[in-house]
Amino acid sequence: MPGNDLVNERNAWFIHDRFGLFIHWGIYASAARHEWVKNRERLTDAQYQRYFDHFDPDLYDPREWAKVAKNAGMRYAVITTKHHDGFCLWDSRLTDYKAPNTPARRDLLRPFVEAFRAEGFRIGFYHSLIDWHHPEFPVDGLHPQRDDLAFREQEKHRDIRKYAEYLHGQVRELLTEFGKIDILWLDFSYSQRDWGWSKGKGKDDWQSEKLIAMVRELQPHILINNRAEVDGDFVTPEQVQPRGWVEVNGRRVVWEACQTLNGSWGYDRDNLNWKSPDLLLRMLIDSVSKGGNLLLNVGPTARGEFDPRARGILDSIGQWMHAHGRAIYGCTQSDFPAPPDCRYTQGGDRLYLHLFAWPFRQVFLPGLKGKVAYAQFLHDASEVAVADDEDDAVVLTVPIQPPDVAVPVIELFLT
Repeated sequence: MPGNDLVNERNAWFIHDRFGLFIHWGIYASAARHEWVKNRERLTDAQYQRYFDHFDPDLYDPREWAKVAKNAGMRYAVITTKHHDGFCLWDSRLTDYKAPNTPARRDLLRPFVEAFRAEGFRIGFYHSLIDWHHPEFPVDGLHPQRDDLAFREQEKHRDIRKYAEYLHGQVRELLTEFGKIDILWLDFSYSQRDWGWSKGKGKDDWQSEKLIAMVRELQPHILINNRAEVDGDFVTPEQVQPRGWVEVNGRRVVWEACQTLNGSWGYDRDNLNWKSPDLLLRMLIDSVSKGGNLLLNVGPTARGEFDPRARGILDSIGQWMHAHGRAIYGCTQSDFPAPPDCRYTQGGDRLYLHLFAWPFRQVFLPGLKGKVAYAQFLHDASEVAVADDEDDAVVLTVPIQPPDVAVPVIELFLT
């Protein structure tokens, strides 16, 4: 099978499970105008404080979140412990800018971890390398107050080394106080950016080698992404679908596409660019057919619930995954070339043909002559007629009407 050389003791579960839930949640949910609202609207700490002062997710029930995610077919979950605005979901000893000091009056991370673990999920922490609230984080070209020349001058002596100590200290808290953590999703580095008056931040600023060494020491099994500008365990194309198996320096790597439901990561009330369940399923299938995972994001509301539109989408995905999960879990790219408007995923001697467009009566599968012992629709295990072509292909005969599923899948038993 392609990619077997990438599987190791640490990442085997990740490559098998394929489908995860991303959660972006913080006080920006109260603004409901994108998680970068502080940056986009050049808000000062004082202006942004109103979201901290009024954040009270009284309907927050992570057990319900976990059930919805499990029903959608997701196997692991990654949550934002801290986003770029610096707000922390847990009761960190290193800052007062945290959930227990809002009207929520409690740690919001611990119940998430407990609820998702109880449903069998692997747990991941997203942690921002950036912090626009911290008094030692430099005012650079991404900082919300970048255009305030007087503020820039006043704060020009900020020391990134002191901030790095804080960053490392918080990561240590996260990896020592919540039990086994399976993924550390760091975000993000931008050392290549140069605004003339300031430069972007990267591994030297974060002291990434030291940070990653600490992480490996605390939790040797953990998977780390690639956004601290040092080698990690997997790479993370964002809001794109790669054209093929992702490569770095000409070599295939473990990868995970992170995608949104509507283009925003945090809750964005007026964003109506919702992707259809069928499109999202095709993105999941496409990722697995190229050897990758899909991490699909939900931005809960400031009251702590999934938007009804998000829930509806996840419910629809779950209906398909209920019948078709074995074409996703434990599957990867196949060596066989898929016919037009189709994708292959493969797990051992089972080859799965995902039909993105319904054909008229026959599907020709090149390179499979003499290699298919049996074929059936996956959703109901009903037989699909198989015949060898006079060339090197197999011919499948299908009904005029497609089955009533979002993406029909034919399971091929290889000889």
